[in-house]
Amino acid sequence: MKHNADISIITVNYNGLKDTLELIDSLNQYIRSVIIEIIVVDNFSKQNEAALIAAHYPNVITMRSEKNLGFAGGNNLGIKHATGRFIFLLNNDTYIRSDTFQYLIERLESLPEIGVVSPKIRFISEGYPIQFAGYTELSNITLRNKLIGFGEEDKGQFQQAYKTNYAHGAAMILKREVIDKAGLMPECFFIYYEELDWCERIKEAGFAIWYEPRCEIFHKESQSTGQRSPLRTYYLTRNRLLYAKRNRKGLIRLLSYQYQLLVAFPKNLLIDVLSWRLDLCKARVNGVKDFITKKYTL
Repeated sequence: MKHNADISIITVNYNGLKDTLELIDSLNQYIRSVIIEIIVVDNFSKQNEAALIAAHYPNVITMRSEKNLGFAGGNNLGIKHATGRFIFLLNNDTYIRSDTFQYLIERLESLPEIGVVSPKIRFISEGYPIQFAGYTELSNITLRNKLIGFGEEDKGQFQQAYKTNYAHGAAMILKREVIDKAGLMPECFFIYYEELDWCERIKEAGFAIWYEPRCEIFHKESQSTGQRSPLRTYYLTRNRLLYAKRNRKGLIRLLSYQYQLLVAFPKNLLIDVLSWRLDLCKARVNGVKDFITKKYTL
C-alpha cells in the first residue's frame, strides 16, 4: 500500500466544533517535519459539523456518522479511511505548541517490538501541570490505576522515555501492523476503558507501549462529558465490570465483580445520595443493570 502521509491524525468531534478548529489550527501552524493527513469524524453532532469543518479546511478529510458511535467507534471509522504509515488518535480538545511529532515516529521505529507511543500530556491550567507521563498497572481486583506525574509541575522529572503499561486515549500513535494483529478499538465500551482494553489486546499481540516526553500535547480534558456527569458515571460503572469480564479470569474475575458490586457500588451510591445527586444514583444503578442484562455487544 502506498502511503500518502507519514501520520494520519484522527480526531473524533461531538458537538465540539470550536475545540476541533483550534486543534486543526495548531497542527497546521506547527507541523513541518512530517507529512500529516487530518481526519475528523463528526460523531453525529447536533449540527453537521463535518460540513462546517470541510468549509474551513478543504484539505482536512471529514466524515459524518449518522449515529453516535462512541469514542471507539468514531476512531475506528477514521482508521478505516486513514492512508498514513502511522495512525495517531488525538482528542479534539487537545492542541500542540511545537513541531515534535517526528519524535513519536523515532520512538516507534527505535525497537521492532514498540507498537504504540503516547506523548507527554499537560493540562492547560496555570503552569501547564502534567496530566500523563505513563500509567501504573491496573489493580487486578479494583481495576484502578494511576497516571504517572498527574498534577505535578513539570520540572523535567519525566524527560526519559520508557515502557508503560497503557497508552493514553487522548493521544496515542500506532504502527499499522498493530491494528492488523490486535484489531480495531473495542466498541462494546462506547466510552471509557476502551483504550485500556485495547492496550491489553495490543500487548497480547506481542507489542510494547512506550511514553515519549519529547512530544507534548496540551489537553483541555473532559469538556464534552463533565467529571460528575450521569453519562460518565453510567459508563464507568458498567465498563469496569465489562473490563473485568474481558480481561480477568477465574477467581480474580469473581473477586473483581464482588469488589465492584459490594464495595465500590454501595459506597459511591451513598456519596451520590448524600450530595443529592439522584441523577448519578440512577446512572450508577443503570450501569450495573445493563451489565447484568448484557446490553452491549462484545
